[in-house]
Amino acid sequence: MLRGIRVLELGQVLSAPFAGAILGDLGAEVLKIERVEGGDDARRMGPDFRHGDALTFHMVNRNKKSVALDLKSEAGKAAFEKLAATADILIHNLRPGAPEALGIDGASMTARHPSLIYCAISAFGHKGPMADRPGYEPLIQAYSGLSSCNGGPDDPPMRLGVAVCDQGTGMWVVIGALAALQRRAATGRGCVVTASLLETALVWAAQRGDMWVNEGRMPEKHRSGHPALVPYEAFDASDGPFIICCGNDRLFVKLAGALGRPEWAEDPRFATNRARLTTKTTLVVLMGEILRLVPRAEWIARLETVGVPAAPINTLPEALAEPQSQVLGILQDVPGEDYRLTGSPLSFDGVRPAIRNAAPRLGDWTEGTSHA
Repeated sequence: MLRGIRVLELGQVLSAPFAGAILGDLGAEVLKIERVEGGDDARRMGPDFRHGDALTFHMVNRNKKSVALDLKSEAGKAAFEKLAATADILIHNLRPGAPEALGIDGASMTARHPSLIYCAISAFGHKGPMADRPGYEPLIQAYSGLSSCNGGPDDPPMRLGVAVCDQGTGMWVVIGALAALQRRAATGRGCVVTASLLETALVWAAQRGDMWVNEGRMPEKHRSGHPALVPYEAFDASDGPFIICCGNDRLFVKLAGALGRPEWAEDPRFATNRARLTTKTTLVVLMGEILRLVPRAEWIARLETVGVPAAPINTLPEALAEPQSQVLGILQDVPGEDYRLTGSPLSFDGVRPAIRNAAPRLGDWTEGTSHA
């Protein structure tokens, strides 16, 4: 899809490397610019998985070539400028102030290379009193209020178990870069695209943040539940937890019948979603008494038969072993290696982009800069 597009990535750990991995999956040539000594810190984030590098590094640096440069040396700067002259997109998540110190900030780079699409990722944003502060995923989740949305009413704030801010920011950068490519096709000029972990976190929390801004009320915490839909949460069957998502009143009629309580659909306490919001505790208790009597597979089968969305609450091994996960083929073999990685979540005409190459060894393409 992006064959012929060259990307330079000055990425550390996750957000910028994840953006580079997405573009690489889509067919772009991604040159990963790394420090000569040690390279990307993610190479050492965990035990040696393969070739001296941690699994995290392999996950987000597939389909790339590594160029080891000392950007503080004249030779390194010259090699970098030569590559930049051939690049369509540059992505970095360098520490605030570092691009300016190296002379590779957005204004300088787009002045020297007017067609370049320059993408800068930061922790707190490109302007404001905290623009020069570094940050990491748990810090941003805490600062943004995202952590305060998780868990139940009596639980302390807790971090989401995955790096939604880092990886989400990488996704936004890719969206911005692709939009800028479209504009460049018409104007011939690149631009500076900025994104930050904080802005991503605030967008992820917008449903609840906008509730506070516009209605003046703090969102309640619901564990697996939903602030505006009932029943829309996890329940215990006789042998394990599963989740029911009843997204409208039509589905509730079907759910009530499947539970052997068709009269609930006419009960003024439960007949409409707005009524159920006020009687949630009563309804959830009544449902729980029924649901815990039967194994979850049987409940899920009954609910699927009548069209009510339900699913087991799987562990990761269970999720990966599910027939649906298997048939999607999202786990891909890595060419020339003895391990598999989760591939792109996109398919084009039914075909998922393949992992073409394993993550690079440090500096494996440095000599390629001589014929960039």
